[in-house]
Amino acid sequence: MKRGQIVDVLIEDTKYPSIGIGYIDGKAIEMKNAVLGERVRARISAIRKGKMEGKILEVLDRNPNAVQAACPHAAFCGGCTHQHILYQEQLKWKEREVLKLFEKAGIKGFHYDGINQSPLEFGYRNKMELTFGNREKDGEMTLGLHESGKFYNIITTDECKIVDEDFNQLVRVVLHYCREKKLPFYNKIKHEGFLRHLVIRKSFRRAELLLNFITTTQMEFDFSELVGKLLNLKLNNRIVGILHTRNDSLSDAVLNEGYDILFGRDYILEEILGLTFKISAFSFFQTNSLAAERLYSIVQDYLGDATDKVVYDLYCGTGTISQIVSKKARKVYGIELVEEAIETARENAKLNGIINVHFIAGDVGKKLKEIEEKPDLIIVDPPRAGISEKALQQIVNYGVSEIVYVSCNPKTLVENLKSMEQAGYRVKRMQLMDMFPHTVHVETVVLMSKL
Repeated sequence: MKRGQIVDVLIEDTKYPSIGIGYIDGKAIEMKNAVLGERVRARISAIRKGKMEGKILEVLDRNPNAVQAACPHAAFCGGCTHQHILYQEQLKWKEREVLKLFEKAGIKGFHYDGINQSPLEFGYRNKMELTFGNREKDGEMTLGLHESGKFYNIITTDECKIVDEDFNQLVRVVLHYCREKKLPFYNKIKHEGFLRHLVIRKSFRRAELLLNFITTTQMEFDFSELVGKLLNLKLNNRIVGILHTRNDSLSDAVLNEGYDILFGRDYILEEILGLTFKISAFSFFQTNSLAAERLYSIVQDYLGDATDKVVYDLYCGTGTISQIVSKKARKVYGIELVEEAIETARENAKLNGIINVHFIAGDVGKKLKEIEEKPDLIIVDPPRAGISEKALQQIVNYGVSEIVYVSCNPKTLVENLKSMEQAGYRVKRMQLMDMFPHTVHVETVVLMSKL
């Protein structure tokens, strides 16, 4: 076997996140976004220490239980990878892969509370970041998501099934208008052009929409005619704001270098478990609002009776969990590195009339040293990279009776859990929440108790 060689292989096993494992001449080869039971054609992309990595080029034989994907973009879009698998099967595979991680890490003896499915299998996303580009060199302008495995290729996703149909209608209208006006899209290689992204956000409880056009400053354009067209559309939801954001950075990320409000306001309002949250154009918020309610309910359940207790909510983001927990706790301290997220958290706490939450902006490890009032309970919800060893040591040194760990990446989660077990904690309960149907991702909630 050598790098670049094309091979046909059966996916005999998988590991998180949906990495397929097959065998060639007795040697394992691993491939991303694979499905158990499929036979694929792959190119060997790397050989390291006897292990091979491959890139799937073609699926020769589908899994015996495969179904027709609901979305017409499924064969090419890089967004969903598992639409051709029945949703209940997807849940079983996610469950299996996470439990394998726990088993491999030697974490056992806990009560597994199962996996929760998303309340909506389709139409569940409340936010989409769409890119202007083209699918072929010098081809017609497109607006949508990246083609699977091709960073520079953008396909028009105007029939996407994991968003509200309003999103698709908006994509069609915006793309038609921008083509008609011959507005140039931003070329990521030449760093030339105008149109970069269209970001759409939706609130489920209030049925509000917020649109944000992200462009360079390489030309000026009056969006008022397009704004009028959008406001005259017959939609299921109501457009409450349209923004124009400037971004001249070389990064492909959606960045804010200043914006103008073209219509309405620069935020939507969402309701979660009886509380109202203001979500600005650039705020982080769970992308599945209805599943987020279930996720936060699990956290509440695991936290137990927090009455008259001091709770630390670390890596708190915009403070959603902090405010939900505050209903019972005596006081909650929320710490988050991103200052804008903390500003939003403070606004939302004021909006909900919550006075027993104190939000702090800064590095968790540093800010923990500044809080004089010690915690009775701790919640952690870190980014994908998990908790650093230094910060983790500070957390376990408090010696609180219970810690609730919310994770979007079970791989870094189990590494942190092993360190916590060495520090005298044990995993008491664990539960999965599927926030992202048809993708490889899943949220994990763990309750740790002090031995």
